[in-house]
Order: sequence, then structure tokens, then C-alpha cells
Amino acid sequence: GWRCPLSVSPALTVPPPAARAAGPGLEERLFQQVRDHFSFETCGNETFPQRYLVSAKFWKKGFGPIFFYTGNEGDIWTFAQNSDFIFELAEEEQALVIFAEHRYYGKSLPFGLESTQLKKTGLLTVEQALADYAVLITELKQQYGAADCPVIAFGGSYGGMLSAYMRMKYPNIVAGALAASAPLLSVAGLGDPTQFFRDVTADFQKSSPGCVTAVRKAFQQIKDLCLSGAYDEISSKMATCNKISNKEDVYQLFGFARNAFTMMAMMDYPYKTDFMGHLPANPVKVGCEQILAHTDPIQGLAALVGVFYNSSGSAQCYNIYQLYQSCADPTGCGIGSDAEAWDYQVCTEINLTFNSNNVTDMFPEMPFTEAMREQYCWRKWHVRPRAHWLRTNFWGGDLKSASNIIFSNGDLDPWAGGGINSSLSPSLIALTVKGGAHHLDLRGHNPADPPSVTEVRKLEASIINGWVKSAGMERAREKRSGASAGGWL
Repeated sequence: GWRCPLSVSPALTVPPPAARAAGPGLEERLFQQVRDHFSFETCGNETFPQRYLVSAKFWKKGFGPIFFYTGNEGDIWTFAQNSDFIFELAEEEQALVIFAEHRYYGKSLPFGLESTQLKKTGLLTVEQALADYAVLITELKQQYGAADCPVIAFGGSYGGMLSAYMRMKYPNIVAGALAASAPLLSVAGLGDPTQFFRDVTADFQKSSPGCVTAVRKAFQQIKDLCLSGAYDEISSKMATCNKISNKEDVYQLFGFARNAFTMMAMMDYPYKTDFMGHLPANPVKVGCEQILAHTDPIQGLAALVGVFYNSSGSAQCYNIYQLYQSCADPTGCGIGSDAEAWDYQVCTEINLTFNSNNVTDMFPEMPFTEAMREQYCWRKWHVRPRAHWLRTNFWGGDLKSASNIIFSNGDLDPWAGGGINSSLSPSLIALTVKGGAHHLDLRGHNPADPPSVTEVRKLEASIINGWVKSAGMERAREKRSGASAGGWL
């Protein structure tokens, strides 16, 4: 078993770096969090510093609700800087805003810089992360004198899954949840493994039909050059820094290229963003214009992927092994230690066995079977995925006994096909953003917004307002009946 290093308790508040342009009045703090919520033995009594951001700027002290963002797979500031809708709503509702960082990401590292090393990853689970949030909310309510303030959970993507799960697992703590672009079904292994890259292809098809034809042609030509051993031509046309010299390199090139399409489809916002990489407004359209401006399809493909990989325009060549690292998530893990942590999560509980097949999508055939995943995860992490556990523990598609969750999805988002797209009950509400990419509704309002997202945000605001009001009425009723009848006795 792994031993527990001594935990150091750092200073409790860290002033945020001055340059952070995130939501109004956010302060960075640390909370001494329990390392293992589900064991009283190893590490059960040990803690680690969990980072959270808090803003009381709009809060009606002791009365306003608490808006709690369930952090996902990255530095919590990234999510705070790209979720202005929460602050706009907090101003209306006079809410306290908290963004909590997910264990093993950013600076919330249970075993410091060794956290993503083999044998130190055992405490990286969805269950531990949800328990972190439950404990943090409970403690902060005490600290802030907010015992009677209802909590609404917010999250996007994996964070959206977590906000829905919080409402399902801890309805005593969370009164409602906005689960934006949460692929609850696909991560549980429900759905079609061809769906994701089919939908990425459809986005490019919608932008310009000639675009998909050109992309297919480029990939086909690379394949032909590979078969005839003309690696130098591939290298020079794709502008790779190191010469491509074998089939493995070509496969890496395919993964590298496919990942650019994925990111451009997910981040296909109507204005420029730097959420996950720096992208121009309407990157799908810009990418298609790039490939169609070239007579040579492979050079066109190199220009298209540059919209994502060479946003500055200053890179002379692509280092394909550095810019893209393949992992157990075919939609990409990113790079760095956050990417390692996510790789572990998709090797254990979270199932993302998407593949491209060159029939229902425009990409080269790149299978990713359960067997391939098992082999990879065993080799890399010494774990075997539990393909059915998420379905058992978080209900799969059978969510009808839950309540007060909004599932929002954008019709441009390739993740939408793995989410909840029709309402399951009067309080489990599905909303679609027409012309919206990955959780566009969580972003602040922008003059370039499609009308649909403005409508959806209004609906979300009014539903959340209803939850807050009825939670308040419930509290008042409990207090009255408690005073008169001493509860149930």
C-alpha cells in the first residue's frame, strides 16, 4: 500500500495574482480538506490544502443563496474566468459565489507534486471529489453564518456531471444544479462510440460542405504517401519539426490533427476566446477557409490545424509529440500534470471509448476498443477500468428519481450527443442552445451571442430563482413547525 507523507499546513489565504481578470472580487483561499473520506485508517485523518475562490461582492449576508461551481479537470481560475454567467446571476440573486478546485488538479494536490505518480493516484475518484465539495460547503456555511442559505451547484462538461451528481448524492446540501454540456450518458458507457467524431464532422460540414471533402482528401493523400514510403513529403507538407519516418509517426500525426478539429468544434464560439487555447471567433469557419484556400490538401490541413496549434502564427513547424499526447481519452487529455490526472480518471471510472472510422466521420480510422483501453491503462497506471461502475453509482440514464437539475447542451457541441437532451420530469429540464458550442450558456453575455443562448440563460435564471425561493419557503416552514411542534415528535 502507499504510505502517507506528512501534510504541511500552508498559510490560509493566498492573494490572487494581480493579473487575474476573473469574476468580480474573487479571492483565493485554501481549505484543509480530508484526504480520504471513505477510510478511517490510512490517511483518514490526514488533510491536504484544497484551493477555492470566493466572492462575497454581491452577497446579501446571511440571506442570499450560495452559487457553488464544482471544479473540473484543471486549474480553478480557468473555469472562473470563463463562467461569467454565474456572476451575472449572482448579482441578480445577491449570491455568495464559490469556485472549488477538484482534487489532483491545479494546486489542490493531496500528495503535493507527487500526486500523479503511480501509487499516489488511489484517492482520485469522482466520489472523493464530491465528498470534498460536500464537506467544503458544510464548513463554509458555518464560517459565513449561512446555515439557512440554499446552495445551487454549477458546472460545465465534467464539472457539469459533478454538479448533477452533487444534487443526486447530496440533495441535503444542494438545492438544485445547472449541469451545462454534461455528457452523463457517454461517460457511463451508454451510447454510440462513433457519435463524437461524427458530430465533429457534422460541425465542419455545416460550416462548408467543401471543407469535409478537402479534409478527407488530405487524410487520404497522407495515407497513400505513407503506403509508398514517401515520409519526407508528408513531413514537409505538414510542416512537422521532426521528420516523419514510420507508421507510428503517421498515426501520431493523425491523432494530433484530429485533436485540432475536436478543440475547434468544442470551442466554436462566435467571438475569440482563450479558454482551452487561443481561438479566433468561429474557429470552424476560419479552419475551413484555411484548408479551402490551399490547392494542396495536405498543406491546407497543416494550415487548418494551425488555427488551434499555431494561434500566434509564429511557429515555424509542429512538434507533433509535444503538442499532442495520446491518452485514454480519444478527445484529448491536454498536456502537463492535469492531463495525467485526467488520464487516470478515464482509465478508471469515466468511459470515453470514442473512435473514428472514416465512414461516419472524416477522420482516419483510429479504433479505440475496450481491450485497447484496458491494455493501455494497465501498462500506464496498473489499473483496470470498471466499465459499469458509473452506471451503478450514478444511475446511468435512469435519472427520473432525481429533481431540480437543468441539463443544457449546445447543438454545435460534439459532447451534446452524450448528454441528456430531453426533459425527464417537470424538475429535470433539458435545454438546447441553438448555435451554441461547449457550455456557451455559462459564459457571460456578449454582443455576438446567438439569440438562443440569451433565451436559455433567461430560462435558467428563472428556474434557479424558483429553486432558491422554494428552498427559502421550506426553511421558513421547518422553523415554524419546529418551534410549535418540536419537529416530528
